[in-house]
Amino acid sequence: MIFIGILLSMATIAFLCWLLFTLGVFALPLFAGITAGTWAYGTGAGWLGVLVVGLAAAGLTYGLGQFLFAIVRPIWARLLIAAAFVVPAAVAGFHATHGIVKHTMPSQTWQMVFSILGASVVGIVAFVRITGRKAFRPSDGQSSPP
Repeated sequence: MIFIGILLSMATIAFLCWLLFTLGVFALPLFAGITAGTWAYGTGAGWLGVLVVGLAAAGLTYGLGQFLFAIVRPIWARLLIAAAFVVPAAVAGFHATHGIVKHTMPSQTWQMVFSILGASVVGIVAFVRITGRKAFRPSDGQSSPP
């Protein structure tokens, strides 16, 4: 039974790490969706309206970022678009890591060291995932082999 508990603990930690990286990449659309949903709730849209407006805002934010990243050609502009997604991801990674290490480390210096390290890792992963996607390219009329 102890062995099963250890395996479940390791699986839970792996799942939470995956969730941290995934949510870090989508931090900007998440914040946009929450902000739009909060606004909709304040205007009296109700819970269903909040859900629809929040999901629409998050989807539009992510879609607009991917569309702009696909059509913009100058490297400096592409880096600015990527930075719009990476900076909130790094901030989310910092706070998530800090929330974990403040319960496990008594030294504030080491808490900050690991929090900055966590922010860097989440930011790098977000950058790779945002820039690693293939850009949308219209078909040139040739079919590709399967």
